[in-house]
Amino acid sequence: MLPTAVVCAFVWPKVQLGMFWFQGFVAGTGAVGVWIFMFMERLLIPFGLHHILYSPFYYDSAVVTGGLYTYWANKLPELAASTASLKSLAPEARFPLTGLSKMFGCPGIALAFYSTAKPEKKKKVAGLLIPITLTAILCGVTEPIEFTFLFVAPALFVVHAVLAATLATVSYMAGLVGIFAGGAIECAALNWIPLMGTHWQTYLLQFLIGFAFTAIYFFVFRFLILKFDFKTPGREDDAENVKFYSKQEYREKQAGQENGTADTAGTGSSAASSDSLAARILEALGGKDNIDDVTNCVTRLRVNVKNENLVQDDKYFKAIGTHGCILKGKNCQVIVGLTVAKVREEFESFL
Repeated sequence: MLPTAVVCAFVWPKVQLGMFWFQGFVAGTGAVGVWIFMFMERLLIPFGLHHILYSPFYYDSAVVTGGLYTYWANKLPELAASTASLKSLAPEARFPLTGLSKMFGCPGIALAFYSTAKPEKKKKVAGLLIPITLTAILCGVTEPIEFTFLFVAPALFVVHAVLAATLATVSYMAGLVGIFAGGAIECAALNWIPLMGTHWQTYLLQFLIGFAFTAIYFFVFRFLILKFDFKTPGREDDAENVKFYSKQEYREKQAGQENGTADTAGTGSSAASSDSLAARILEALGGKDNIDDVTNCVTRLRVNVKNENLVQDDKYFKAIGTHGCILKGKNCQVIVGLTVAKVREEFESFL
């Protein structure tokens, strides 16, 4: 505890001062601050640190007392009654524009993935991209589509961060402010519905800029994918990769191969006889005797195993219907999607 006390007393205050300085710099530099804030917010997502960046702005007093969400909600009646520009009425609300890339950027990324996929895989790619793109647009949940390409082409994620920051900055310079941190449902409730009557010109311009950036996203991603031959969904060299195949197609492919795997893996008869995704994941993790514990987040099944050598590789997990597996020591993160809670429930029933 003594080294910890020394760090807390003498080192952390310096870090805290740095964070306060950064918040003040971003809050006081107009459009430049908006770009830096948006760029960092996207870039920190793979590390899970983006909450640390935006929480003081949205829910605490980095910009206004009580946070921007409370500030905007209290200011809605005044904004609805005025025809002055939103930017002049509430210039502080320029930071919750992170949802613009979710509503307008993700469709461009999805179209680029689809257009560059191999012809024989386009239908399977569309089957994956349509629901996760709608999830990003409507709900603001971008992890499925962003993490679909993050692990195969990290450079594209940096490009995504640059374009997202530029989209938000251009929108702000055009007069847009407000609560646009989530998807279209949240944006409609806190912006379009209460303010459309007096500020429809701003929102019309927002959509024009947004759709223009959808096209920019599409052409930039398509160019980079083709130029550098990134193995984005549908472009895998391995003809055996069945990431987007249906369950039936996968079973047909596996017919006659690896019969008895479930028994050697020790999954037990209940898992071996089941055709569910949970059963296939359990088998790929080495069977129920190899599982220590299991939890989940929004899209991932997080499992600690006893012997990591019994766990199949990422390609195998994609073949059985997941979006892949990240293995770090004895910790496995199986990327399932938004149905992960149901998969975990069935997974635990096998245990």
